[in-house]
Amino acid sequence: MAKRVILLTNFIPPYRLPLYRALADRVGDLQVAISTPMEANRNWTPNWEGLNVKVQKNLTLRRKWRHPHGFSEDIYVHIPYDTLSLLADYRPDVIISGEMGLRTLQAALYRRFHRESPLILWATVSEYSERGRGKLRDRLRRWLVPQADALLVNGKSGARYVRQFGIRDEQLFYAPYTTNIEPFLQVPLSRDGDRAYRLLYVGQFLERKGMIPLFSALKRYAERHSQRQLELILVGDGPLRPQLESQTIPNNLTLNWIGHVDYGKLPEIYAQAGMFLFPTLADEWGLVTNEAMAAGLPVLGSLYGQSVEELVEEGKTGWTFRPDRPEELDLALERALATAPEALEQMRVSARDRIASITPERVADRMVEAIEFVSS
Repeated sequence: MAKRVILLTNFIPPYRLPLYRALADRVGDLQVAISTPMEANRNWTPNWEGLNVKVQKNLTLRRKWRHPHGFSEDIYVHIPYDTLSLLADYRPDVIISGEMGLRTLQAALYRRFHRESPLILWATVSEYSERGRGKLRDRLRRWLVPQADALLVNGKSGARYVRQFGIRDEQLFYAPYTTNIEPFLQVPLSRDGDRAYRLLYVGQFLERKGMIPLFSALKRYAERHSQRQLELILVGDGPLRPQLESQTIPNNLTLNWIGHVDYGKLPEIYAQAGMFLFPTLADEWGLVTNEAMAAGLPVLGSLYGQSVEELVEEGKTGWTFRPDRPEELDLALERALATAPEALEQMRVSARDRIASITPERVADRMVEAIEFVSS
């Protein structure tokens, strides 16, 4: 086992903290180097208690991401320009570098001159999350990926994406998104009455998250079923919220806007609903799927989120669709909201069973497998 491991990443979101702590427990020394304490578009308070963390010297650029699915979004590009000197000072046994950009380029250059420090590239991507990223980024990755001694990927979609750059299957290790699901597992599985059909969305209000096609589909459903009351709880915030709030909706569709909720209070929110909505147009994973299933909520999920491909089984743990195809979204809503209470009860059990093994400890074990592979 390598004694000195350095993890290079953007920042530490609260859901990553349990995984990093579990990894730190499994290696001799873990140094986490972050580009920024927190990105400007996040409501989380920086917290890395229990970890050895260094904030790098960093230049942050903002650019527009235009996706073939029709949305655009401002994204942050971090350039931690002291990476080479940091690695030279720390002298790691193994380097784990997140993303596949200029941070990893510096790590790969260090690896070329220090063969005793193998490089693991943590490619938190999916085929859909990487569309429209630009030719320059594609060229960089075609050089970077073969430099890595091993790759960590979220799931099958991420594996399909990186294979195009010439990586071998034995170099691939699966490390799905995870968080501490114990608080969500404590949510009672039973959902009585209308709560079993109450819908929940948790996340940012962005075009990328598929909120516009979702609202259109909900309005169509409410109009087709004018005698049925439909309720949606919305948790989060974002630039699209004013536009969504201003929409005219049918009288039998109720929207409950909760706003931002501290991460620790989310299990209480999940307990109030019976089905979860994840209509994303492009996501490298979608951790809300893990949270919802742990809380016993079947997921109405977009196949453009990798977590749905990995975790949601049609009619067993949820229902799937592609949000840019209105007929698929309409049919998924019809299937979900027509499901009998007895079947929903079994789906809640199946959803929780499916996610129970994806814990920070299990994923840290997979990361250790990759570390041992490159260290052998």
